[in-house]
Amino acid sequence: MHSDFPGRLVSFEGPEGGGKSTQARLLAEKLRAAGLAVLSTREPGGTPTGEIIRDLLQNDLAKEPLCDASEALLFCAARAQLCRNVLAPALARGEWVVLDRFTDSTLAYQGYGRGFDIETLRAMNGFATGPVRPDLTILLDIPVEAGLGRAVARSGARDRIESAPIDFHRRLREGYLELARREPGRFAVVDASAPVDAVSAKVWEAVRSRLSPGA
Repeated sequence: MHSDFPGRLVSFEGPEGGGKSTQARLLAEKLRAAGLAVLSTREPGGTPTGEIIRDLLQNDLAKEPLCDASEALLFCAARAQLCRNVLAPALARGEWVVLDRFTDSTLAYQGYGRGFDIETLRAMNGFATGPVRPDLTILLDIPVEAGLGRAVARSGARDRIESAPIDFHRRLREGYLELARREPGRFAVVDASAPVDAVSAKVWEAVRSRLSPGA
């Protein structure tokens, strides 16, 4: 538990197609069923500014090649809006926050994937988030090819980031696993290739054992 807020923050991370949105929704439902106040949101997004940035990042709205540095900064800009306007107030009220992607996505995608210095990205994340930190991060791990196949089946096409070369996606997956190895107290790694209900059960087990919701 972090000491800055009475609430709890659970973030979902992982490669494309791991089912983060689905599992975040299922966890929020279980927490509400346990009688807890829950805020569920996503990154990038969760605020009007953040949603515009999300559209820009995913759908090439500007019709201009987005350089890697701009991509990293835009993610952090959306994160700053979300942390200050949504997450920090909710955590201060004692609510549980379930977040589809957070700071580890920047380390995995822009760090391990794009090759930016990890410590520079950590500093950028810290500037964007202020005191907001995850209490628990669920890493939904899935082989790259399987995850991208799921993503295409879901949407019918790949967005700008999903369309990156396969080696990029392999690097970011390994990056996620390295982050989890370095912080085993915060991360819970779950096999996302299992059926949805089985994954949800593992997620709930991790949340109950580490954060004791409703206790």
